[in-house]
Amino acid sequence: MSRVVISLVFAGPGCGASLRSPRSQYGPYRSAQPPCDASVPAPPPAEGLLACATRLVAVKSVEPTRQWDTDRLFTVPNILSFARLLAVPVFGWLIVAGHDMAAVLLLAASGATDWLDGFLARALRQTSELGARLDPIADRLYILTALMTLTIRGIVPWWFLVILVARDAMLVGLLPSLRRSGRLALSVNIVGKAGTMLLLVSFPLILVGSSSSLGVDWATLIGWLLAAGGAVAYWVAGIDYVVRTVRLARARETG
Repeated sequence: MSRVVISLVFAGPGCGASLRSPRSQYGPYRSAQPPCDASVPAPPPAEGLLACATRLVAVKSVEPTRQWDTDRLFTVPNILSFARLLAVPVFGWLIVAGHDMAAVLLLAASGATDWLDGFLARALRQTSELGARLDPIADRLYILTALMTLTIRGIVPWWFLVILVARDAMLVGLLPSLRRSGRLALSVNIVGKAGTMLLLVSFPLILVGSSSSLGVDWATLIGWLLAAGGAVAYWVAGIDYVVRTVRLARARETG
């Protein structure tokens, strides 16, 4: 939920001085009305509010805020997230060793765990900032591991690996600017979530459709269509992160 800042702007004679809204990272919110004449005596507070208040402006701040239920390290959702992370090297080994169905089942279990830890975090009131950070990290590691191992086996061309890794490298380059703006990371947008989901669904299909695996032709076609859509969404989300980081940097310099 974003913080909503309410600014009361007063205009007209006899109102003393205008009330200004708090400063945000993007600077003060300025009224389009000219400042009140401070030379005119101010009426009593209640009368002044009735006589001088001419409008109420609600400004939605672009700085996201969220209240977390806990800051504990070992909660049920966090333990599930840690388990997902620990399973990443196992997932990679299964693909390299040719245990394709086991790798697909492990990735499916990881996806189910991803949903389950979010559900439990809300149900048990154990949402935490750490948990919110762990899930995107696990998703990226599974994508990177699948890409690298499928490239090693010759199932995915190297240029597709470069396309996706370049996007993540670009985001890593944003970290110094984000830290100077007081951020560790940006919130994941809906396009980025869609791209991640498409890629995580596409890789198992590409794997089982390859001639070195089960050779299911329709799985290869659908897998590459999903992978192409996921790559596009992945980059669209990455460009959005760049734009948001630049805005934060400009606000830091001007504010």
